[in-house]
Amino acid sequence: MSTPEEIAGVSDVDCTGKRALVTGSTSGIGRAAALALGRLGADVVVHGRDEEAGAAVVDELTRTGADAEFLRADFADPDAVRELAAAVRTSTDGLDLLFNNAGGVFRETRLTDAGVEYTFQVNHLSPYLLTAELLDHLRPGARVVTTASSAHRGASLDFGSVEAPDPATGFRAYGHSKLANVLFAAELAERLETADRDVVSNSVHPGAIPGSGFSRFLPGPLPWLVRRLDALPGVTTVADGAAELLFVGVSPRTADVSGRYFADRRPKQPSTAARDPEAARRLWAESAEMLDVEVPLSAVDDRAADEPSTAADT
Repeated sequence: MSTPEEIAGVSDVDCTGKRALVTGSTSGIGRAAALALGRLGADVVVHGRDEEAGAAVVDELTRTGADAEFLRADFADPDAVRELAAAVRTSTDGLDLLFNNAGGVFRETRLTDAGVEYTFQVNHLSPYLLTAELLDHLRPGARVVTTASSAHRGASLDFGSVEAPDPATGFRAYGHSKLANVLFAAELAERLETADRDVVSNSVHPGAIPGSGFSRFLPGPLPWLVRRLDALPGVTTVADGAAELLFVGVSPRTADVSGRYFADRRPKQPSTAARDPEAARRLWAESAEMLDVEVPLSAVDDRAADEPSTAADT
């Protein structure tokens, strides 16, 4: 069976001296990507909620010769995300790779303690907050990779559903959060470029992967059916999904690419809603407001304010 780095065509990439944070790396594609990074020479910060699973991944990474540690954080809790960022800043002298991979699809929607729809908090707001907290910890040449999904297609940005979700539309909430991931990655790229930061940002669809563990959140008999699919030939595997992350994260072919959405290890055009720059700016500002933080990388907003008005602006 091929490894993720073999599938991605990056087996000869030397990541020695690079430090990576892979969120959601105690299982599924995050775990596979973290282990592949270790084999390529990177040192890895492992993140998840299960300390025993995290310790197991760290042990495997250590056997590859990587310097690895596990940091626990529940992405439903913004304070836990802030603590994760602080711990990363304390234990590392900089990051070269930030994989915003943690997330989930949940049977029913509900509100977090902060009054935000749970899926949106876990899948979008927490990666947004973590990235904002670590922006000045990213080294020159760093890459930010955000795990999105083709489930963003058909979704439209709807802040009303974040504050008052329909409890019966769990998968719709997932698609909405994945649209936010694509918009976030593109807007981050725009703001990094405007700030003259040597950091790239892209989003990626890793494929529909039965072995990823997401099936446990699906309703009715679907988890059982998806697990059965895992045994069929031609179905996307965890290694395939991890390869998508690696291709965007470490391949020389993507080193200077920013603001794109990747699938099947190539740039693809996302949905019309995911290509709306005004929606991306609004999402960026509204996310900061929901989290009660200053708008990160506000140079884009400053630039827009300085631009003369046109007929299209009025």
